[in-house]
Amino acid sequence: MTMTLPAIKWTEFTLSNGLRLAGIVLLAIVFNRILRAFTKRLIQPTAPDDSSRAGQAREQRTRTMAGVLYSGGNFIIVLLAALTALPELGFSVTPLAAAAGLASLAIGFGAQNLVRDFINGFFIVFEDQFGVGDTIRSNNITGRVEHITLRRTVVRDQFGALVTIPNSDISTVANLSRDWGQVFVDVSVPGGTSVDAALAALDKVATAFRTDASWSAALQDGPRVLGIDSLTPTASILRVQIRTAPGRQDDVARELRRRIVAHFEQEKIGIGEVHRVGLVDAVSGARGSAPTAEQ
Repeated sequence: MTMTLPAIKWTEFTLSNGLRLAGIVLLAIVFNRILRAFTKRLIQPTAPDDSSRAGQAREQRTRTMAGVLYSGGNFIIVLLAALTALPELGFSVTPLAAAAGLASLAIGFGAQNLVRDFINGFFIVFEDQFGVGDTIRSNNITGRVEHITLRRTVVRDQFGALVTIPNSDISTVANLSRDWGQVFVDVSVPGGTSVDAALAALDKVATAFRTDASWSAALQDGPRVLGIDSLTPTASILRVQIRTAPGRQDDVARELRRRIVAHFEQEKIGIGEVHRVGLVDAVSGARGSAPTAEQ
């Protein structure tokens, strides 16, 4: 015995049913147009003379938000229109609503991670936690953001690999491209060397670096000589602090180290030697040694 869906009684389909269907379709189209106009007004395009990152990020954020609102609102309009039109075609809405409720419940249990992806992605975009082009650190992954959707974030890591992170996995994120970066450069001065002379030499290097026009765009504050950071049985560790433009920490630190070495050689001031430290393999327990420079 087979069951068939109830056929539409076309003989009972009257002009009034047709007019009501046409009215439902017309209202759906009108609401769709209103929704489209509303979401377009939310977009804040970047001015032609504004090439700043803030302006571009604002436009990207508002476009994403407008797209999400339009897609969600359009889905609701179509669903309500379909549910309203079914009785006019002779279908009972009650069984369909019950079946849809059960289906949505089953899908909800099976797609919990997907739902969390979309919710977290929505807040990432809405709160402007990071954007395309930013360098971020999350889940022990550091890299440049190449693509963002409500479901996933795609990052290019330091090895060139393209890493896809579900947005639900991004619980804590560090944005390394906002406002400024900071780096500390440590200089090891061996025992027997005048610490005051070494500090004076560092201050000269820092002053010359600050006034170098070719590096002014990379520097936000400093370099500042903080003084003696720590002592060892064989050396004094001097620390220099530099606040840089986002993403320029490594470039600035390398250039500062080069200048420190050159100036210390000129002033005949020694720099700590390379030492050997013992390493323990966490898996095999084997011991080895590797060089490390205190600088």
